[in-house]
Amino acid sequence: MAQRRMMSMRIVDTDKFIQMPVTTRLLYYDYCMRADDDGFISSPHKIMKMIGCSEDDYKLLILKGYIIPFDDGICVIKHWRIHNYIRKDRYNETIFKEEKKSLVLTDNVYSLESGIPPVIPTVDTGKVRLELGKVNNKENNKKKVDDELRKDNDSKKVYGTYKHVKLSDKEIESLKKTYSNYEELIDYLDSYIEEKGYKSKSHYLTIKRWVVDAVKKKNINNSQTNKKTFDEVFKEAQNDRN
Repeated sequence: MAQRRMMSMRIVDTDKFIQMPVTTRLLYYDYCMRADDDGFISSPHKIMKMIGCSEDDYKLLILKGYIIPFDDGICVIKHWRIHNYIRKDRYNETIFKEEKKSLVLTDNVYSLESGIPPVIPTVDTGKVRLELGKVNNKENNKKKVDDELRKDNDSKKVYGTYKHVKLSDKEIESLKKTYSNYEELIDYLDSYIEEKGYKSKSHYLTIKRWVVDAVKKKNINNSQTNKKTFDEVFKEAQNDRN
């Protein structure tokens, strides 16, 4: 691991940074000195206690967007690549490879692929409690859609030998009108779910999107006495559609 660390004035010489408490800035400086070559800190709470900073300093760094926490207790410095560029012959990759895979690097700034930190702290600043991770309108809308789908799913009836396929009265009527072999389509999807644990938000759309083609392919193969597995038939049906 490289022994020298740099800090960019682009980050630490801003009003946003300087207006934080001295102890919070001190904690950030120490994290920057002790991070590995990818900006990960293995023991952020140990360092915090060692230099006399508080839990609120740690949480404030998360809130202000200077570090990204992970569920296992480690964290990464968000602007690490702005602070430091390490030569390849001196670079040692972090041991936290799974966490690194969950990060996206844009303009030398780390962010999570999901966009939401896995740890959502609450910072007590005396009179004001600042909460991180408030769900934006897009997330609210997604939740509403998911809730509607869940309600709709709960009202559906189950079909198939294993009772895995869920369809509303309107959906089953549509299948009956469109496909003379609708029962075969339902049984195929039902068996596929039983065997593979397949999950879908809409079994109706699943039937229309690929089960119809998969059953056609299966029937052709059966007529040629060439049986294939669910996976093989599924892949062929998908390839035909592409």
